[in-house]
Order: sequence, then C-alpha cells, then structure tokens
Amino acid sequence: MGVLTDYFRAADAASVVRAVEQADGGSPLTARPPAFDGVETKRLDPAVILAQLVAAIREVPWQVDLVQETYVWPTSPPPGPEGGEDEDDPWMTGPWVSQLPPQVRDTLAGAHDSRLPAIAARWVQAEELHGALADHMEPVARDLVLLARRARDAGEQLYCWTCL
Repeated sequence: MGVLTDYFRAADAASVVRAVEQADGGSPLTARPPAFDGVETKRLDPAVILAQLVAAIREVPWQVDLVQETYVWPTSPPPGPEGGEDEDDPWMTGPWVSQLPPQVRDTLAGAHDSRLPAIAARWVQAEELHGALADHMEPVARDLVLLARRARDAGEQLYCWTCL
C-alpha cells in the first residue's frame, strides 16, 4: 500500500477545508483547475520524510518532533487514547490534511539553491529513502523549496494532503 502526499499553499485552514470538502476528500491539487498551488508527491510524509529534508537543510539530526503537524481535515476530532477500529472513521482510513508550522515553510524557503545538490545527497541518506538517488530527489527538494518560497512571499501556510 502506498501513501500519497500532496503539499500545497493556502491562505488559511478554512479555505483548505472548503476545497477538500468540495473534492469529496480528494486532493485539492487534482481538482480541475487545481484549488491551490502545490507539489504532488508520493510517500513523502511530513513527520518523517519531509522532516528528514528539513533536517538536511538545517544540518541537524532528524528528531521525531521536527515537523509538528496541526490537522485541519477531517474536522471531526481524532479518536481518544482508546482508539477506534471503525473502518468508516476517517481518522482510520484517511485522507487527512495537516498544516505545517511556519518554521518548516521558512526553513524550506531559506534553502540556498547552490546547496540543493548537497542537501539532496544528505536527504537520501535517510533510512526511509533507502535506494533513492540524490539526482532523483533533488528536483523534488527544489519543487518543495520553491513552493515554500511562494507561500512565504504570499503570507500563506503550507499544508499536506495525505491518503493511503
């Protein structure tokens, strides 16, 4: 089973919720026309893979709390500590949309273009990217950096739509 992740920029969570609901939970990037400016990716979850990129840019070790997401969709609260096993529960089946912290946007936006080859080389050292080539991941990193710059310059936030 693969994980789809689309990163996009938006002015606020309310506009994201409206767009996702209009798309019946689908990615706002696959709407025609797309609801937001973004980057379609696969398997680049925020907490681990994107956080590995952030760590590579900052030149720090990855930490579990490096990218702390705030979930904005579904709008129902997640299950309590006892959890749930209901297959109809959107928190069990997805999709989900989270807002990324402004510090993550700013870290990505601040990456120097000249450093992107070295950043990609460090990023692919992550265990979760085993077998990935820096030459293949550098354009993805560049796309995410450029998206973050556009978001920062427009005073917008970054969001991630995730689906199993």
